[in-house]
Amino acid sequence: MTATTTDTTLDTGQETGAERPVKPAMWRGWRRRCPNCGTGPMMKSYLKVADSCPVCSEELHHQRADDGPAYLTILVVGHLMVPFFHFGYTIFRPDPMILFSAISIIAVAIGLYLLPRFKGLMVGVQWAKRLHGFAPADDRAENT
Repeated sequence: MTATTTDTTLDTGQETGAERPVKPAMWRGWRRRCPNCGTGPMMKSYLKVADSCPVCSEELHHQRADDGPAYLTILVVGHLMVPFFHFGYTIFRPDPMILFSAISIIAVAIGLYLLPRFKGLMVGVQWAKRLHGFAPADDRAENT
């Protein structure tokens, strides 16, 4: 086979549509933009995903990010705060309550920044991999 196609086929030989690139969808999700067009806003509030893109009309209500973004945020913020806590205490030796207060404020700020971005990233991955209803209607009918 010398020619390659971007269409994926099932064992039945039916085309399931063009392959969706994962990295651009992840980047668009990180920016909280529609994973399809990259211009329309994905979120209609802080963490609420819009039902559809106002620019390209891509349906986004299928997303099932659930607790994944929160777990990723806790993981990243925890790993970022440990060095601050360690070096802050060993170098400056502040009162423990002052250090705890400063680290807590920084952790909350970073967490509030990362949470909607991780949610957008997860929705972008789900869209690119055609998970949770993002597949064309033909694919959903065959899998039931």
